[in-house]
Amino acid sequence: MAKLKTGRHTSGIKAWRKSEKLASKNRGVKTRIHDAAKEFGLLVAKKDIENAQKLLPKVYALLDKAAKTGTVHWKAAARKKSRLALRIKSIANNPSVK
Repeated sequence: MAKLKTGRHTSGIKAWRKSEKLASKNRGVKTRIHDAAKEFGLLVAKKDIENAQKLLPKVYALLDKAAKTGTVHWKAAARKKSRLALRIKSIANNPSVK
C-alpha cells in the first residue's frame, strides 16, 4: 500500500479497518447470545420447562464459542451459564416460584 500524502499511516488505517470488522463480528455474536437468553427467559417465565431445557444447550454452545474466541470473557460466560441453570432449576424444583 502506498504512503498517503495526508500524513496518515497506512498501518493505522489497516488496523482501523480490521478493528471495525472484528467489532461487527463480535456484535453479531453478542446479539445472538442475548436473543437466545431472552427467548430462554420467556420460556422460563411461561414455565415451559421442556422447551427451556431443549434451548439451554444451544445457549451454552453460543456462550462457550464466544468465550473460546475471546468475544466474551470465559468467567463471564461461566457466570451467565450458571445463572441460566439456576433459573431453570428454581422452576423445576418449585413451580409456584417465578
